[in-house]
Amino acid sequence: MKSKITFYLKGLIIVTLLLLPNVIRADDNDILPVRGFCIAAPAPAEVDRFVKFIEEELAPRNVNVLILRVDYRYQYKSHQELVGNNPLSKSEVRKLVRTCRKNKIRIIPQVNLLGHQSWHSTPSRLLEVYPEFDETPDVELPEDYTWPNKDGLYCKSYCPLHPDVHSVVFDIVDEICKAFCADAFHAGMDEVFYIGMDQCERCKGKDRSELFAGEVSKIRDHLAKKDRELWIWGDRLLDGETTGLGMWEASKNDTYRAVDMIPDDVFICDWHYTRADPTPVYFAVKGLNVAACPYKSVATGTGHVENMVHFRSISHRKMKDRLQGVIQTVWSGCGNFMDEYYGNEYDPEFSESACFIATFERINSISEVE
Repeated sequence: MKSKITFYLKGLIIVTLLLLPNVIRADDNDILPVRGFCIAAPAPAEVDRFVKFIEEELAPRNVNVLILRVDYRYQYKSHQELVGNNPLSKSEVRKLVRTCRKNKIRIIPQVNLLGHQSWHSTPSRLLEVYPEFDETPDVELPEDYTWPNKDGLYCKSYCPLHPDVHSVVFDIVDEICKAFCADAFHAGMDEVFYIGMDQCERCKGKDRSELFAGEVSKIRDHLAKKDRELWIWGDRLLDGETTGLGMWEASKNDTYRAVDMIPDDVFICDWHYTRADPTPVYFAVKGLNVAACPYKSVATGTGHVENMVHFRSISHRKMKDRLQGVIQTVWSGCGNFMDEYYGNEYDPEFSESACFIATFERINSISEVE
């Protein structure tokens, strides 16, 4: 009798295990492994409010990646001359790190490298302190900035071939990664319009795709020495003419061929803000991990989610594993975003708050159904 009971119990366990995947909620990591949020790092006075936002808004929505755009707003010790206004202290950064760790959120700091070395009429701290790194030293920052302009100036770049630039920026990269206990670093590298310029004696006449790929590879190789990943925006790796995406969301200055020259462990953040363009598939075909990135449009945010889930559902395992997920981007500043979000006064179809809410509602509703 005892042996029969044991036999039946074993059979019941086997049947239960066979049926279990069909009755439990699907693993969120299988739906979208990366469920991210990207925003400027908070000012010191906003750290506690942002910690509350992480605890009460990001964590309950199953956000598992937080990209913080820090740039020079940290109290760097390696290059104190580069510290910007209102910088975060080490203890304030640690508070953010502890909160993310507690909530199983991977935190990734960003410092813009190569491009975005100025904004309108103001140079970045790097070019302000080290003007010799400027790719276009003859282009003066205007007193009153307008676009378009005769110089084609959007943002300045540093020269990727300057012999001293990396000894400075890599000190910053190493210090900020250590401060954030980070296993990945976001280098920005979007909207690089100044590269391989005739004004630069080192870059003049060089292949722009090779220059861009060389800088990506150099940063990636430096990070790899300490087992850190490189994340970048993907626009410079898309052909703006062939795709019809133009000069902002893609490249029309001949950097797009770099997609075939960079290491395949670079993570691509593929931003499209007015349509959910299917370019993540292109990056996955190229062997690169990729996440789609919305901004303000609710339709675009939910479209990115639905596209990514669909692409993963119909792809071979190798492709599926590269189609990583979706990252909500915020460009209004951390304090401004939280004012909008908590103030509940925003456009329900076209605002950062509405897009954030709708995007993660869609992700989590799909997770529940699956």
